[in-house]
Amino acid sequence: MKTSVEPSLWTSQANAEVKLRMGDSGLAASTPLTVHHMFTSSVQRFGDYKALGWKEGEQRKSLNYREYYQNCRTVAKGFLKLGLERFHGVGILGFNSPEWFMADIGAIFAGGFAVGIYTTNSPEACQYVAENCKANIIVVENHKQLQKILQVEDKLPHLKAIIQYKDTLKEKRPNLYTWAGLMELGRHEPDAPLNMVISSQKPNQCCTLIYTSGTTGQPKGVMLSHDNLTWTALSTSIHVNLTDTTRGQEVGVSYLPLSHIAAQMVDIWIAMKIGGATYFAEPDALKGSLVNTLREVHPTGLLGVPRVWEKMQEKMKSEGAKSSNLKKKVVAWAKDVGLQTNLTKLNQNVSHIPFNYRIAKMLVFNKVRKALGLERCSNCYTGAAPITRDTLEFFLSLDIPLYELYGMSESSGPHTISLANAFRLTSCGIDLPGCKTKLHNPDEEGNGEICFWGRHVFMGYLNMPEKTEEALDAEGWLHSGDLGKHDQNKFLYITGRIKELIITAGGENIPPVSIEDAVKSALPLISNAMLIGDKKKFLSMLLTIKCQVNADTGEPEDELSSEAVQFCRKAGSNATRVSDIAGGRDQAVYAAIQEGITRVNEKATSNAQRIQKWIVLDQDFSIIGGELGPTMKLKRPEVMKMYKIQIDNIYEELVQSSNPDNLLATK
Repeated sequence: MKTSVEPSLWTSQANAEVKLRMGDSGLAASTPLTVHHMFTSSVQRFGDYKALGWKEGEQRKSLNYREYYQNCRTVAKGFLKLGLERFHGVGILGFNSPEWFMADIGAIFAGGFAVGIYTTNSPEACQYVAENCKANIIVVENHKQLQKILQVEDKLPHLKAIIQYKDTLKEKRPNLYTWAGLMELGRHEPDAPLNMVISSQKPNQCCTLIYTSGTTGQPKGVMLSHDNLTWTALSTSIHVNLTDTTRGQEVGVSYLPLSHIAAQMVDIWIAMKIGGATYFAEPDALKGSLVNTLREVHPTGLLGVPRVWEKMQEKMKSEGAKSSNLKKKVVAWAKDVGLQTNLTKLNQNVSHIPFNYRIAKMLVFNKVRKALGLERCSNCYTGAAPITRDTLEFFLSLDIPLYELYGMSESSGPHTISLANAFRLTSCGIDLPGCKTKLHNPDEEGNGEICFWGRHVFMGYLNMPEKTEEALDAEGWLHSGDLGKHDQNKFLYITGRIKELIITAGGENIPPVSIEDAVKSALPLISNAMLIGDKKKFLSMLLTIKCQVNADTGEPEDELSSEAVQFCRKAGSNATRVSDIAGGRDQAVYAAIQEGITRVNEKATSNAQRIQKWIVLDQDFSIIGGELGPTMKLKRPEVMKMYKIQIDNIYEELVQSSNPDNLLATK
């Protein structure tokens, strides 16, 4: 007699099932759902409500939930016709669009894996992902992305078809289809085979792969189950108190990379769960057009990575600098009132609104929100990378609190989220309902490795059992690799990352982010700061200057940003370009930088935490340059390799003065 073996909490096999981390009561005990089940129940409740909105030229187009669902089914039937096999990937390479969503959901309906590929990936990086997930189909946005796949097509034995969803095809090839061609195929296919595949799906099976951005080694395929997606969407929507569409529709804007779990969870799954409307931004959203979309759409919520909020801050500061003296004084007064009122509200839990705050709101805050398209936006979120206190306070002073959230691909996105009624500056908030946090091996200050438990915890890394066992302990807790601590009210604060921890030659453990943030806060000229010092006798720092960015390529240019120019003028410098400053070419700016570094050093908790040397690099960090990952996270190992010569030069001078000159030239 055969006994069925109960599945384990983790797997690295594409076709395996896992044991769900069910709880005894509350949300953790809710019935597990497949993606299809969640979608059909949303169609039943919100069928006639708008699901997706986008622009084609100047024309606005939309789909309601019923049409959206039917289109996803048509795509799924097209994929099956093209030969998509169970537990094989459908790679999606392009900017956010209705087709991206439908390819993702269609892949899941058809029993494959939805696999987002970063648009900035090289052909070789695309090949790695497609090979790893055994992709049968790859969906590309345009000719440019198509070329990447065609370059490596002969190295992809599982690939059966490529679909291009934007622009006309510039070449004809066997197995290359337009989006219209795919839909035509699907429309002529019977429903029965798709229905069979859908009915065979289980909530504890994999349906989505999120490839980590490879900031440390090769990307890993994070396996997310149906339950990971549907349960996390349920828990998050309840936690942040999102409105069910029948009581007033939530509206969002899709612009962050969909190959990243944060954008997928917010734009696709949470929106689907509550019947929200998602509007698509233009492809150049992050190069400046986002605010135009926000003004047109008036979202009720917005998630931004820190760089998005920093760019808004820089733009507002630069516009503010052009104002009349009277206007500057009014704005400065209002910001002071806004910050003090909001900090008092936070620290003392006071609900009384002072009269001067109401005046400031009428004169300044309402106008700022209108200019940004955020009049209806009750919740502005930041996540995916650390944000500085300076940026948080800037927006808080304008009465726009940025609610920090924290999580990872391996937790299906969020794990803790700040709320309007549960908010502490620089904290990432409190646990989602049904989730737990444990701090592993805490030190005397309470800092320990942050570990997660809940139904949002991933299944494992595809085909990587050893890596999976490194991430999940014997009891099934997910070890994040991040260091954090709780305050007395269980608010979580991230204090560092274990792998980023600098251990000096003297044995001192130094988390770099807080020192880097302090430097950026002290010096508005600085765009990126990276602390160096692992196994070294002292700390040094690589600095980059804020500059203009090429709107088409995303490459940093030589021309200074307006904020950097302002800083230079105050320092008594006429510099207009990065090349005027880097390499010690501008003594006035270097003296001002040293003053800022000295101010930061004065607050250091020990001598070992003081920055002894620094250099200004010739160019800012960027995604295209390879120093930043797709969500603008600093790729520290990569930067160490790229700037090895400059770093070695810093440490070649063995004799250190107590107050080093620091005017080290870049090479």
